[in-house]
Order: sequence, then C-alpha cells, then structure tokens
Amino acid sequence: MAKVMIVYASMTGNTQEIADILGEELEKYDIEVEIEECINVEPEELLDYDGALIGGYTYDDGQLPDEFVDFYEDMADVDFSGKVCASFGSGDTFYDEFCLTVDLVETRLKEKGATVPVEGLKVDLDPDEEDVERAEAYAKKYVDVLLGNE
Repeated sequence: MAKVMIVYASMTGNTQEIADILGEELEKYDIEVEIEECINVEPEELLDYDGALIGGYTYDDGQLPDEFVDFYEDMADVDFSGKVCASFGSGDTFYDEFCLTVDLVETRLKEKGATVPVEGLKVDLDPDEEDVERAEAYAKKYVDVLLGNE
C-alpha cells in the first residue's frame, strides 16, 4: 500500500480543509494518508513516504506563512528524487501574488528532484463545490502517477 504525507500550514482553516479533502480522496484509492501541520514535521521525514502533498496559504501580498518558512527553507536540504510530490494552497485573488506559496513549493520540489505530476492546486479563500471537483481531479492525476498507472 502506498503511503503519502500531507503537510500544510493554515491560518483560517482553508488550507487545512483542502488537505482534508485531498486526504479523503487519496484514501478512496487505498492510499495510506497521514496529515500533519508543517510545524510538527521536518521535510526529511517525507522520505519515509512514497509521496507528499505540501500545502500552504499565501499571506498578505505574496509572503510565505511565518509558521511555514522554516519548513520551506529546510526543504532545500532534502533530495526528493524518487518521490511523487505536489503542492496546494489557498490565497486571495485580491492580491497580485495569488497563491505564490503554491508556486514556490512546486519549484522547490522540482529543484530537489521530486516527480511533480500535477500543477499546484490553487483555491481562492475557502474551497467551494467547484474547488472540491478540481481537488478530486488533481488527486486522481497524482494517484495515477504515484501508483504507476500513467
């Protein structure tokens, strides 16, 4: 059975809600899922899993969340080769840098050798029904690569 860790930072609960939606969707494919806040995990712990989904909100006008900075910076010291990873998060389209955290995480994962099969999932504020459908499609594509179906 494949194992995936979902790591997130969430201030208002929006990104946590996305993490939960993704976790439930992955479990439908018989994937063992662990969901943790970024302050409780070190990036090298992700190496114990087949893959990881990493999520964070974008604060203010394009800033990483304070509680996420250390995790993000420490990702630079980890070789994610052989791991299937992707990014997700929430933001506010009011700001010019919508969901920049998602882009930064995706870039870091690629730089560190991860297979990134899906473009980062970006949600405006809290997920609505359309966002849930996009999250389900995102999870399906991720799972296909994780399990070697694609």
